Amino acid sequence: MLETSASEPKTTSKDSNIDESQHPQRQHEGQQQRAGEICYDLAHFRTVRVLSNNSTHKSVCLLGHFANLPAPEKQAIVVLEKRSFTEGQVLTPKSQSDDEQHENHKSESENDNSSLAETKTADDGAPHEREQTFFTSASRLEKEFVNDIYGNFLCTVDPALNRLKVTIIYPAEEKHIVKYTVQNRFLVEETPELYKHVTLPHLEQGQLSLEWLYNVLDHRKESERIVFEDPCDENGFILLPDLKWDGKTVEQLYLLALVRRRDIRSLRDLTVDHLPLLKNVRSRGIAAIKERYGIGADQLRIYLHYQPTFYHLHMHFTYLRHDPPGVGCDKAHLLSTVISNLELLPDYYQRATLTYALKETDRLYEKIRAHTVEEAEEPPTKRHKSDLTVSQ
Repeated sequence: MLETSASEPKTTSKDSNIDESQHPQRQHEGQQQRAGEICYDLAHFRTVRVLSNNSTHKSVCLLGHFANLPAPEKQAIVVLEKRSFTEGQVLTPKSQSDDEQHENHKSESENDNSSLAETKTADDGAPHEREQTFFTSASRLEKEFVNDIYGNFLCTVDPALNRLKVTIIYPAEEKHIVKYTVQNRFLVEETPELYKHVTLPHLEQGQLSLEWLYNVLDHRKESERIVFEDPCDENGFILLPDLKWDGKTVEQLYLLALVRRRDIRSLRDLTVDHLPLLKNVRSRGIAAIKERYGIGADQLRIYLHYQPTFYHLHMHFTYLRHDPPGVGCDKAHLLSTVISNLELLPDYYQRATLTYALKETDRLYEKIRAHTVEEAEEPPTKRHKSDLTVSQ
């Protein structure tokens, strides 16, 4: 999940193509609704530089500032991402002549646990509206070339089907900028001693604000997005969609479990005493996702990040058919493996050497490199004495 400011961001319009200045009444109503909140308008965003441009994920991350906000000098990150296709968008419109074919396709889609173009009723009994499809007269083909049976075209579709997912981080801190900037990465083998002498002091000196997370736990923000909640102070958690997921496209399912306890920062803090918490998150999170989205435990990837972006214990639940960033072995630790390790050795994560990747401009990486150089230059006798002190 991406960190947001304490005041909830709002876009200026549901459709960025609408000019609210041409609709005074709508503009006035919008101002009343947005009183006391940050109001973003992409027309006032000024790009300073491109942090990354990912052709695989069809996304671009921009660093800049909003000229219309009270503090225009503060930096902002804007992430533009093309949304994935859903089954509903690629099904042809239903007609009387193809009723039987549509029902057959619908049955196959249900067996595949995918989103449907049409569902008879919602949870509250109200009928769903049919999802818009690409296969209508609103989609215009522009030919690039045709050669025998092969053809390439550019297609202009209904604007409602061509919306971008936009994520805004404001004000953006240095760690946000580092996270979204493309740069060289290096593997770090973090021993318990390295964690104690370098990583832990780095975390205590300064980490990202967790106000947004406490807003969620205290129901001050995003309460309407909660998928499941266990209110137990000791082993409870809140399950809600990650900001990288639109909450609708099941093929890209991505949820976060935020534990209620506030005394566990990361994997390094976990001991055998936390097994009831970890098992509760796993079992009840799986059950909630199965009930809500129809995806079973054997199709879920449940893991923790180390190093995490923010230091409050949380778990990631993603669909195996989806490969979001951060699922590699240099960052993700499967929850089932974490539980198994703690059952084998109660203080496993206080003893283990953990390997992870850091970007070259990450301040933690700079400190680890400096510490490594300092140790290499230290006289062997002094280093030996220091090691004895650590082991004692």
